[in-house]
Amino acid sequence: MSTGTDARIHNIGYRSYTGERLGISYARRALFTHSLRGSFGLGRSARSKVLPMGLFGIMAAPALVMVAIAAFVGLDELPIEYTSYALFMQPIVGLYIALAAPQMVSLDLRYKVTPLYFSRPIERGDYVAAKYAALSSAIFLFVALPLVIAYIGGLLAELGFADQTKGFAQGLVISVVFALLHAAIALWVASLTPRRGFGVAAVIGVLTIPYFAVTALQAVAYDAGSEDALGWIGIFSPGSVVDGIQSAFLGGTSSYPFEEPPTDVAGVALLATAVLVTVACYLLLGRRYRKAGL
Repeated sequence: MSTGTDARIHNIGYRSYTGERLGISYARRALFTHSLRGSFGLGRSARSKVLPMGLFGIMAAPALVMVAIAAFVGLDELPIEYTSYALFMQPIVGLYIALAAPQMVSLDLRYKVTPLYFSRPIERGDYVAAKYAALSSAIFLFVALPLVIAYIGGLLAELGFADQTKGFAQGLVISVVFALLHAAIALWVASLTPRRGFGVAAVIGVLTIPYFAVTALQAVAYDAGSEDALGWIGIFSPGSVVDGIQSAFLGGTSSYPFEEPPTDVAGVALLATAVLVTVACYLLLGRRYRKAGL
């Protein structure tokens, strides 16, 4: 061991950082932008872009087709309502969500990079907020851009400016509800496992199995003459919740058995369920990232 008289100070060329310190707001925006781009495969390999872009192409195809039909056949309205479009394409949207949510959070857990995020300057709450905002925005873009195509096509086909604008605005509203609810559920489910494949399967199961179960129960209730129970049964499925909200408050056509809309009280219950489930899943997601050992 060296004595005090042998001490040396060596200049090995390190210099302190003299650039602009962008702060926590920039870190949040950077994480949001990175996550949003990644949900569509942007900034990643070409292979990573195939599935999200392919699914978006499938998602937008019916909008293009129904605009073409309306223009050449001379329809008075589009075959699919703006408020029902996301629900009509729900299998495709569900698959996209199942791919995007684990990509945002499961890989960070698997490769143990979350402690690097939390070191500084962002906190766990910032991470959760950025990821939730990114997935919500991604889902909204995924379901809203086809509506933009349909709206522009409807105007070009001279279907009526007032009706098309009203329907388009209602479609955007239900797209926001759809995105916020499904993003909260999917992110929480995906955050429970570091395995991306398990996360994909879990998200698909959570979003699809309840929907088919609820649809079957609603059909049984309708055959039994219990039409008032249809909306209450819809509480147990995210897709049915959104369907009930758009038919109860936005004048859309319900996909409940025989297009039976929920009652007014059931509609309020469905809206309250959407809010409560969204808040609960967001809080559970935040709790997930407060656990030690991440």
